[in-house]
Amino acid sequence: MKTEKKLGIWMDHSNAHLIEFAGNDEDKDISSTFTHEVKEQSLGKSEHLMHNKEQHTQAEFYKKIGQSILNYDEVLLFGPTDAKSELLNLLKADTHFSKIKIDIRQADKMTDHQQHALVKEHFSSH
Repeated sequence: MKTEKKLGIWMDHSNAHLIEFAGNDEDKDISSTFTHEVKEQSLGKSEHLMHNKEQHTQAEFYKKIGQSILNYDEVLLFGPTDAKSELLNLLKADTHFSKIKIDIRQADKMTDHQQHALVKEHFSSH
């Protein structure tokens, strides 16, 4: 029988912390390139440019996370913002992710230890 690969992702609109549920402590971080400095710089040119740049950068950020998810059977998205729901909607629209079970859970800011504990608790209860 094939071992299911499971991944927990704590995320907001600028950072994603990927936690593999397998006992190996190899976490991965993905960060958005839309920083406060980029926002200020593009806002100085025009508000329209700033929003356009923000949307483009956010799409790239979600795409990087999506590429990481493709290797897993089950994924838990959790965090304090709507970023997890936005990502889930994008993934549902893409047939590449149709066989991956994706759960979503509201969570506040958490330490690394709390994130690991939540991922372990979530997948252990299945």
